[in-house]
Formats: sequence, C-alpha cells, structure tokens
Amino acid sequence: MRMNRLAKSIILGMVLSTALAGCGRKSALDTPYQAQLDAREEARDNDEPLPPAPEKPVEDRPFILDGLID
Repeated sequence: MRMNRLAKSIILGMVLSTALAGCGRKSALDTPYQAQLDAREEARDNDEPLPPAPEKPVEDRPFILDGLID
C-alpha cells in the first residue's frame, strides 16, 4: 500500500522536528564577555596567539520583558 504525499510530509515533519529538538547544548548561555575570556584561555593553553583582551561589560540594566524569561 502506497502512502500518499500528505502522510509522507507529516512523517517527515515529525522526524525533522524531533531531530531539531535535540540540537544544541543544555546549559546556561555564555555572555560575549565570557566567551572571549574562554577563547583567551583556550589560546593560552594551546600556545596560540592571544586574542585581544575583552572589555568589561557595563552594568546590566533591567528590561521590561525580563520577567518573562526568569
């Protein structure tokens, strides 16, 4: 019995959405400042030229929508 196009599309969509749901890492997000510090540390450990030192970020100001993601 042959599956019609709609059934194939639905199955393909379910498989793709399941695969994409598993992508990424589950942890806290890195700030750009922290990512630059990590890159410098990794370069230092691998005896590579160091990237420029990151600037200290300014104070984080609250935003009206912050309550939605807490």
